[in-house]
Amino acid sequence: MTEQPRPLSGMRVVELAHIMAGPLCGMMLADMGAEVIKVEKIDGGDDSRRMVPPLVGDQSAAFLMMNRNKRGIALDLKSEAGREVLTRLLADADCVIENFRHDTMQRLGLSYEQLKAINPGLIYVEISGYGRTGPYSERAGFDLVAQGASGLMSITGPGKDDGPVKVGAPVTDITAGILAAMGAAAAYAGKLATGHGTRVDTSLFEAGITQTYWQSAIALATGVSPTALGSAHPLNAPYQAFPTADGYINVGAANQRNWLRLLQVLEAEELNDDPRFASNADRMANLDALVSELEPRFRVRSSEDWLGKLDAMGVPAGPILSIGEMLGHPQATAREMVVEMEHASCGAVRGLGMPVKFHGADQLNYRGAPLLGQHSREILHDIGYTATEIATLHETGVVFSSDP
Repeated sequence: MTEQPRPLSGMRVVELAHIMAGPLCGMMLADMGAEVIKVEKIDGGDDSRRMVPPLVGDQSAAFLMMNRNKRGIALDLKSEAGREVLTRLLADADCVIENFRHDTMQRLGLSYEQLKAINPGLIYVEISGYGRTGPYSERAGFDLVAQGASGLMSITGPGKDDGPVKVGAPVTDITAGILAAMGAAAAYAGKLATGHGTRVDTSLFEAGITQTYWQSAIALATGVSPTALGSAHPLNAPYQAFPTADGYINVGAANQRNWLRLLQVLEAEELNDDPRFASNADRMANLDALVSELEPRFRVRSSEDWLGKLDAMGVPAGPILSIGEMLGHPQATAREMVVEMEHASCGAVRGLGMPVKFHGADQLNYRGAPLLGQHSREILHDIGYTATEIATLHETGVVFSSDP
């Protein structure tokens, strides 16, 4: 059977973004087949190039992780000639991604309305701290701040009296990038049908809010804000980590069938007759007592023993892995979640694979992140600049190229 092109093949994207949320959006679109051109400032490029250590060869590991499968050009957007280059790039692009401060694109003469006049089909993706409307629209956005403002830090950590705890990963940055990629792909589907572009506007604040569906359901229904529960679930029990003889495991025996199976594994069938634990609602109402009953039973065997027994009985359970252990896990390997690609100066580098698989699509051949200005000359050629004009742009400092 002939493989089909990747779903976004033919889509042209210009990425004016740095650090994480915007570059993640661009990377996901590139992984799905889009041609993505990353535009960086001449003076140092994307700020994540300086997020070191660690280095891989002579490059920032953080930059390499977020910018694969893109071509790169370095431009002085403070110059009129640099803005002219970018305008020509955007004139026939399908999509632009930006995560600048609220008025930056306007000051550059690159607002949605200005670009729409020259490219009515342009999809204009904006990622900001709080969105482009509302009383906080002019505020800068950072993951830590967004986690606090979105309520996430009030429901994360060991318990309500232990102080605010940030989610370990920059979850609002990552989620905003995913939401932006979803919006861009949806807008591109609309453009293919109508020929018209649109603005796509999301934020770190909203990305954090989307992580609170269950807790918001509780607050909207009861008027009471849930608090941190450690590893426990706000609506189901037992659904949390339990200590074993040599560590911890996660157990998700939330529904009644799995609760009864868990009791068999623990050889604790008598708890089925305890009215405190008769239903999920009862178990949630008596969560502390439930944990007190179960923890001593889990402590008598190793994690490996318990996971074998729980798996054999069909009770959802799993280990709590370090990042290194996760990266080496056979399921991560089988799902190609660690991939290798060639980089211009580092040679073979590794990164995280595409988390969405398109069966029957062309195989994704990963390419390393661009050096600063690695593709400047070929991109300028692609949009119609002559060799003489390209040389002049370099000589006047409008463009930087790492390819002599």
